[in-house]
Amino acid sequence: MFWAVLAPVSLGGCDRQTSDEVQPAPSASASENSAEETSGLLRNHKGSAMPEITFSDPAGRKLSLASLKGKPLLVNLWATWCAPCVAELPMLDAIASAGATSGMVKVIAVSQDTGKPGEVGDFLKSHGIKTLEPWLDPDNNLSFHYNTGNLPSTVLYDSQGKEVWRFVGARDWSSKESTALVAEGL
Repeated sequence: MFWAVLAPVSLGGCDRQTSDEVQPAPSASASENSAEETSGLLRNHKGSAMPEITFSDPAGRKLSLASLKGKPLLVNLWATWCAPCVAELPMLDAIASAGATSGMVKVIAVSQDTGKPGEVGDFLKSHGIKTLEPWLDPDNNLSFHYNTGNLPSTVLYDSQGKEVWRFVGARDWSSKESTALVAEGL
């Protein structure tokens, strides 16, 4: 059932928001493109160092991405207006919860929403997200750094802060294949 809902949007993802309007649904022509053209697993930045980019929470507390070296890190870029992003949040929250318990992998979901940063925390709560914190990147510094052009975008770093892979577009993060992908950072 999950894939029946997610499959049509997984090919397109969401592009950067250009206004306060809701993200438009993918066009029919987007489904004609192959998954490789619009989303998927990318390993062309493998070994790249974690960027020295800082983001914040709604209270203004700062966090440097590079300060999180020491354990594998899964960084997800998302936005409240991006339906595929929202569909992934419960699965990423489950990975974050398991990682918090086992100490194996940390998950950071960084909102790319511009304006109204206080609403991101409320949005997460209203969607039953319990472990992911409301990190904000309103200037889209991470999005520009990764240069994927689509949301959601997810990047895995190993414990030394080296990129393992990027995944552009929506994914079923609860699948066996996704579990194996995340394990590559261990």
